[in-house]
Amino acid sequence: MIYGVFSRTAGAVLRLLLRPRVEGRENVPARGPFILAANHLSFVDSFALSPVIGRRVAYLTRAEYFELPGPAGRAVRWGLVRLGNVPIRRGPTRAAVRALERIAVHLDEGRGVGIYPEGSRSPDGRIYRGRTGVAWLALASGAPVVPVAIGDTDRILPLGARVPRLHVRPTIRIGEPMDFSRYRDLPPGRARRVITDEVMDAICKLSDREWAGVYNPRADDE
Repeated sequence: MIYGVFSRTAGAVLRLLLRPRVEGRENVPARGPFILAANHLSFVDSFALSPVIGRRVAYLTRAEYFELPGPAGRAVRWGLVRLGNVPIRRGPTRAAVRALERIAVHLDEGRGVGIYPEGSRSPDGRIYRGRTGVAWLALASGAPVVPVAIGDTDRILPLGARVPRLHVRPTIRIGEPMDFSRYRDLPPGRARRVITDEVMDAICKLSDREWAGVYNPRADDE
């Protein structure tokens, strides 16, 4: 009940403010679990993406966003919790797996999960090599992965900026769902790497961004 009211109200406001251009909305499954995998350019990304999906989506979100100080920080934390988002902290693999297990409950219940495989916002607008959490979720749940290319959110709120530039309209291109059941017989580590690389390749093909070919250095620093 709280989620429905909050998401409809916030979604309407965000669509009005950001006015995203959307392609491929019909590729979001009408029912059943799904995993949105998108490139990551800005803090604005989830706010631009969620309102256009039309279904409930919970995101893996940096733990630091749950710990912002002051009244604004409490408001952000309240919203993140109400939307079902799960904090993930950079560090030991065991902690990351626990976060993946928590958010996988949404897939078990037939809902959507959002993840940014690059691990952090791109420092230069390029698309970086993906971390394998997206593949872990796909193999554990059997849910299809829906690749998404987000554009121009880095112009709305660049790294280090505090005030969004709302005259810029973001673009969102949603690709066809990807089924990875054919990789279940591969060794798990190999399957996760192959799946992740295929997902990032699909995101690149949807995007007009350059492929970096390496891991995002910011994901290691944060």
